[in-house]
Amino acid sequence: MRKVIFDTDPGQDDAVAILAALGSQQEIEVIGISAVAGNIPLHHTVNNALRLIELAGRPDIPVHAGADRPFAHALVTAEHVHGETGLDGPDLPQPVTRVREGHSVDFIIDTVRRLPEKTVTIAALGPLTNIALAFLKAPDIARRLAGIVLMGGAYFEVGNVTPTAEFNIYVDPDAAGIVFRSGAEITVLPLDVTHGMHATPERIEAFRRLGNKAGAAVAAMLSFSETYDLKKFGWDGAPLHDPCVTAYLVAPELFEGRRVNIEVETASALTRGMTVVDYWGVTDRAPNAFFVRRGDADGFFRLLVERVARLP
Repeated sequence: MRKVIFDTDPGQDDAVAILAALGSQQEIEVIGISAVAGNIPLHHTVNNALRLIELAGRPDIPVHAGADRPFAHALVTAEHVHGETGLDGPDLPQPVTRVREGHSVDFIIDTVRRLPEKTVTIAALGPLTNIALAFLKAPDIARRLAGIVLMGGAYFEVGNVTPTAEFNIYVDPDAAGIVFRSGAEITVLPLDVTHGMHATPERIEAFRRLGNKAGAAVAAMLSFSETYDLKKFGWDGAPLHDPCVTAYLVAPELFEGRRVNIEVETASALTRGMTVVDYWGVTDRAPNAFFVRRGDADGFFRLLVERVARLP
């Protein structure tokens, strides 16, 4: 069983990732949620994390508030995709559970130092600001982690917020650069794999048919958030990004990839946030991440439905 801290900016796809993890208690022990500004501002991401743990019947999970802005740029958000609250779609009640005291960065540091070495994994679903701040404040924790599994970046698919950059990395490329240079074990679920995970009407309906509150909420979330991407891509369903992280943690056999070197462009206005992936090994830069290229979409959605089915 993996002990996992989710660092996240929920976001409907973040929500599905977290709910699926909470339905995977044999493989994943969610030991905390660290909120960061990204898809929407921080006050919404914190509130959404609290709404999700209550929806899943897990108000015992600590939620901490983290960074409300990137290192060096104004915050870029995505309400045009996720709605004003970030979880538009379902009618979720406001949470009763309170955010825990203490900054996310200190929660991450204290947790990784307190637990045995190589037992904590960070599942990163948003901009990497909190994680980078933790590494700057406590460099020792990078190698104490079991690893970081993150959704972000791209190579063959290039960008979804600019022609060259994926959203999570673009929002805080300086933080991403720090994380990729940290020496931590990193697995990357980029657009190259998530763009193959289409939330078709039939796959969304499978969540609705579960008959539980979580399944109905997921169906409503995905029906709302996919509207933008359906117009953008013209596919049979919108790509479902962040749940790839949970699926990889639970069933890595659904995915394939290779170890590569990844650097993040921070200096160029044209390519800010681009993940420069040495996929073909044409440089002498040492590999620093496992880059996932492909995944089994049918297996992925079966897994998500199965795990959400276990929730209230």
